[in-house]
Amino acid sequence: MKIRPCIDIHNGRVKQIVGSTLTDSKAEGPAQNFVSSRDADYYASIYREKNLPGGHIILLNPSSDQEAYSADLQQAELALKAYPGGMQIGGGVTASNAADFLRMGASHVIVTSFVFREGRLDRERLQALQQAAGREHLVLDLSCRRIPDGRFMVVTDRWQKLTDMQICADTLDALAEHCDEFLIHAADVEGKKAGIQEDLVRILGSWQQKSNFPVTYAGGVHALTDIDRIAALSGGRMDVTVGSALDLFGGSLGLDELAERTHLAENM
Repeated sequence: MKIRPCIDIHNGRVKQIVGSTLTDSKAEGPAQNFVSSRDADYYASIYREKNLPGGHIILLNPSSDQEAYSADLQQAELALKAYPGGMQIGGGVTASNAADFLRMGASHVIVTSFVFREGRLDRERLQALQQAAGREHLVLDLSCRRIPDGRFMVVTDRWQKLTDMQICADTLDALAEHCDEFLIHAADVEGKKAGIQEDLVRILGSWQQKSNFPVTYAGGVHALTDIDRIAALSGGRMDVTVGSALDLFGGSLGLDELAERTHLAENM
C-alpha cells in the first residue's frame, strides 16, 4: 500500500472540496473544506521532497469554462515543473491533448469523461486515447456512486452524470487491458471526512487480490483506521489518497506519518 498525494485545483486555487457538491453552475460553487493561499508547486515540492510519486493533480473546472480552466492549467504546470515525472494529471484530458500533458511533465494522464458518450463506454475514443498516450501512461478514473439497488456505477463530468457501467470484476478485468492503473473515487463520501465507502473497497480489494493490478482508492479517509481497513480488504495491495483529512489541507492526519507508512511498505 502506498499513499498517493493529491493536488485538486478549482478556479485557479488549490482546494479540497466535498465532491458531491461539485456542479457546472457558476452561481453555486462546491462546498469547500480548504482553500490554499499557496500555489500548486508548493505542494508538489513537498511530495517530491518526501519521495511520494504517483499522486494526482485534478483540474476541477470544465474545459468549456475557458477562463477558469486556463487558471487551473497554469497551476498544474507549476506543479508538474516542481515534480516532473512524479505526478499524474486529470481533468479535460482527451486524445488530442493527452500527449501535451505528458510533455508538460505528467507521468500519466487520468481520464473518465472523454471515453464515455451518452452514458456508455465509447471504445473508439478509448482506443484513440490509448494510442495518443500509450497504455503505460494511461489511468482510467472509474469514480462512482451507489444507486438505490446497491450497485456502484461509474459517474462522469465531475461526478454529475451516471453511466451504465457497474464497478465489478468483469468491468475491471476488461478495462485493465487498456490502461496502467485505476483511480476510483467514492464520490458519495469524497471530502466528507466521515469514513470510507467500505462496500466499494471490499469489491475493489477482492478483485485486486486476484489480479494484482494497481488501484488507488479515494474518498472519506479521515483516520488511520480507515487506511488500516483498506489494507485489510485489499491484502495490502490497494493504494490510497488522503485529501481533506491531511494536515497540509487543514486536517489531522500527518503527511510525515503517512509517508513513513509508504516507505515501510515498499521495503517489506
